[in-house]
Amino acid sequence: MNHNYQKDISGCGLTGLISKKRNRLSGSSIVKSLCLMNDRGNGLGAGYAAYGIYPEFKDFYAFHIMYDEPSIRWDVEEYLKNNYHVEKVEEIPTFPVKNISISPLLVRYFITPLKDKIAGDTAEDDFVVNTVMKVNSEIGGAYIFSSGKNMGAFKGVGNPGDIAEFFRVEEYEGYIWTAHTRFPTNTPGWWGGAHPFTLLDWSIVHNGEISSYGINKRYLEMYGYKLTLLTDTEVAAYLLDLLIRRHGLDVPTACLALASPFWKNIDDRGQDEKDALVALRQTYGSALLNGPFSILFGHSKGLVGLNDRIKLRPLVAATKDDMVYMASEESAIRAICPSPENVWAPRAGQPVIVELE
Repeated sequence: MNHNYQKDISGCGLTGLISKKRNRLSGSSIVKSLCLMNDRGNGLGAGYAAYGIYPEFKDFYAFHIMYDEPSIRWDVEEYLKNNYHVEKVEEIPTFPVKNISISPLLVRYFITPLKDKIAGDTAEDDFVVNTVMKVNSEIGGAYIFSSGKNMGAFKGVGNPGDIAEFFRVEEYEGYIWTAHTRFPTNTPGWWGGAHPFTLLDWSIVHNGEISSYGINKRYLEMYGYKLTLLTDTEVAAYLLDLLIRRHGLDVPTACLALASPFWKNIDDRGQDEKDALVALRQTYGSALLNGPFSILFGHSKGLVGLNDRIKLRPLVAATKDDMVYMASEESAIRAICPSPENVWAPRAGQPVIVELE
């Protein structure tokens, strides 16, 4: 009997693409790329996020909400109607899939906050974030899983192909796509726990384990974030919102805060750079992500890929014309871009930052 137990520690697959010229692409490409990595998941979660899919409602926040029971819907809608102008409400279009027998009720809302409900100097985005936190933490059985403008997340329990067919992903067109197949190890596989995780325009897909979750969670709670989704990935989405939107850091600096160089490497830098890195680590030490990870995060202006500081999870990038691709495996890129111009593996802690033109 063979007692040599080998744990597969690289599980979970992620993939993403961006057209810098904002050419909208069918979801069929991202589905093909993700389905090539079926073995990186175990059927307990998959999902997609896309930007540019709601051009006719681009000025409205698109709330995608899961309801465990239809009756819960009315409590949430009463709250939304008291605080928002509701332009349109509809159930998210789905297609019957053999392997998905049970799903929550899925409804989307195109809304804008009522001006007289925003108190004092509260920013509109903060008002929306407060709504997301309130619903997800206080209304049991309801979960806002997407809340950005002209973007949306589609996720659930199932394999990548089943989730894509269920949500009719190939019918959407977007200029940024991210996708994820999940292999949960420390947290449960449930509809809300599938990736991407989103807040406003931020969407995160993640492979790995964030061992600093407890510190990150307590740090975020100091700023009013409520973490209720039973997975470590949630902290990455909220940290990006805090550092970039609320604290005004640019994307490269935020990446440095999340995956800062080790102290021994900081000591080798020039004095000015050393002083800046020391200040950043002292200020945002509780935002540092420890543990093995690779993440992709999309936002309204671009796409970013980032590894942990010693590259314990795979990430490959490639370019072709105005397109940039990133994935856990090169094969997932070549499945949809057979002849890329450049292919490389980003170095540990070095972000790949792509901005829309």
